[in-house]
Amino acid sequence: MLPLADLPGVAEAVAGMRVAVDRVYGHRVMRRRSAEVSSEAALRGARASAALAGADWALEEVRRRGDFSADPEARVMGAALRVSAEAGQLLDIWRASPMRVLARLHLVAAGGAPLRPGAGADGRSHSSGPPAVGRPRLDGESVVDAEVPVLPPPPVDEMAARLEALSQLVVAGSGAPALVTAAVVHGELMSLRPFTSHNGVVARAAERIVLVGGGLDPKGVAPCEVGHAELGGAAYCEALGDYASGTATGMARWIAHCGRAAELGARESVAVCEALQRGAA
Repeated sequence: MLPLADLPGVAEAVAGMRVAVDRVYGHRVMRRRSAEVSSEAALRGARASAALAGADWALEEVRRRGDFSADPEARVMGAALRVSAEAGQLLDIWRASPMRVLARLHLVAAGGAPLRPGAGADGRSHSSGPPAVGRPRLDGESVVDAEVPVLPPPPVDEMAARLEALSQLVVAGSGAPALVTAAVVHGELMSLRPFTSHNGVVARAAERIVLVGGGLDPKGVAPCEVGHAELGGAAYCEALGDYASGTATGMARWIAHCGRAAELGARESVAVCEALQRGAA
């Protein structure tokens, strides 16, 4: 991935994100109440990830609700909240076994209502077999995610080969900046759609795991999901299309998009710090 770091605009994206993250960590509130800021960042990140997946709820509604199983939107929100909470427990496993982490995140996202092979968009099973949860999809299993309709998921054999290559890349490590690695992980997972459902919340959680585990944002106070949602679903889909193009220009645009998203996430946490300082949160 080192050549990606040399693409036009990527160095600027990396530098911009570092400045934004440093601003959060340099805030006086972080010295005393960093756990509160991290917890709020995780909540806001989950809310934003769910918004991109079709459940665009106000933050106060997320705080108020206790039942996330009543309807499809509530289940999407519940999946995002569970994945966000689980991601923080998997940092030590990621570098050694990224596939294990992805499988766990999908299992947690699916909760108690797994989709089965052949399930339709209504979530009902249209064929028998073991639940398609916690493992990559198999031949004959469809993807019900509709976040990026312009990117049809590749066939299973291609998906499996690229997923294995991504796993090997993570395990081997590289000298690339954490932002570059995070963008590649996120973009590849969204392009492959390895699971039958919940690919978006899993991919965005994996991006954050890389940023946190890579040392750029060790306390998780730059929720990139917030930035992706703030930039808008249309821009998100367009940037993913740039990644999927495989061109140098497209890849650079996607990495810059991810950098900007993380910057906006960091800005959100600065606002949280300011609110805590004023006693307003």
